[in-house]
Amino acid sequence: MERSIRFYKNAKHEWYADIPEWAGALDELQMVEGADDLLNWIAASTGECKLLLADEHFEQAEILELVYVREENLGAGGDYILETFKGDVKNHRLWLCHVTEFVFKQLPERIYFKEISVD
Repeated sequence: MERSIRFYKNAKHEWYADIPEWAGALDELQMVEGADDLLNWIAASTGECKLLLADEHFEQAEILELVYVREENLGAGGDYILETFKGDVKNHRLWLCHVTEFVFKQLPERIYFKEISVD
């Protein structure tokens, strides 16, 4: 499965995923607990970016590894680790909520991603 998703900052500098078919609350699309830090690295000084995400490897992909599946009362979804980013060691832990399962139809063991141009 491969999908491109645009991420954007609001006026409070909070990151959100732009998933038009999401029927849940907007706050469920907010990127927190380390995911916002990753988006800051990717977008640098801009307020938006677009990522190609996949559950299978593709060329020039960065890799998020699932390290812990959260129970429903802990927010569901999973904790991932980004060992390296653009060749630099990061060992950055981040949480991706249950929206990840909505996008991928499961909680992937690995999520491959890279930045693509915003249309």
